[in-house]
Amino acid sequence: MSFPVQANGSSRAVPPSEASFVWRKLSEHRTALWRTASIGLFFLVWEIAGRIPISFAFPTFLETLRAFVTMTLDGSFVAAYAETLQPLVIGIAISAVIGIGLGIVMGLSRFAEWLAAPVFIVLQAAPMAALIPLITFVYGIGLVSKTLAVIMLALPVIVLNGYKAVRNANPSLVAMCYSFQGNWWQRITKIIIPDASPVIFAGLRLGLAAGFIGVILAELLITPTGIGDLITYHRSVADYPEMYAAVVSIILVSTLTLAALEAFELRVLRPEKRKS
Repeated sequence: MSFPVQANGSSRAVPPSEASFVWRKLSEHRTALWRTASIGLFFLVWEIAGRIPISFAFPTFLETLRAFVTMTLDGSFVAAYAETLQPLVIGIAISAVIGIGLGIVMGLSRFAEWLAAPVFIVLQAAPMAALIPLITFVYGIGLVSKTLAVIMLALPVIVLNGYKAVRNANPSLVAMCYSFQGNWWQRITKIIIPDASPVIFAGLRLGLAAGFIGVILAELLITPTGIGDLITYHRSVADYPEMYAAVVSIILVSTLTLAALEAFELRVLRPEKRKS
């Protein structure tokens, strides 16, 4: 079988097999292409809005990118995040241990649910920006206050997700455990917790996102330190590209952290969900 050749004989048409191969590859990466196009469009709109400009305090994307690279190379971000991540890591670790444990207990016990669920629902709905100054009044402006701010935002999310996950475990699996004469401990460890683990892990990711919000609020409202200090300082001296670069760095670090946590879940805890 031959393919059409142009008059000058210098090139040939793409065979159908090659065209289908290219189309298949584009289809496989369609999601990534759409995401890349969406991000590129956002940066383009940002650049245009900065050049109009819509505000003297709104820099262009290229100015912000230049400031981001400069602050990365001169070590500003490294020093800031070394201080910011300390209360975040401590707060998330405490929230994860206490939150998962309480969530499982509340899911298994109606009494524990009645006793604790209203407290965490109120905490989740409470305006943290108004409560953080109260924490400062009691515990001062040190590490304890910032860690508590992280816990107050992350813990309710983790607890409530764990509680709902355990409470809504697959009843068919629980009934199967009964039919095979499984005891109480086996029902919890072999059936309920494995079935609830995806939602529990989703609660950890949401708790981590809330923890980022908590630590940034703490650094902006309690005392300017870490990445909050960069934002406050550059805003006060009208270095708006540097201020926006600091804000972008928070979004980037939190996004990469959540993506890494999701990748860990898929690779280690849920390998059956990985794409072949």
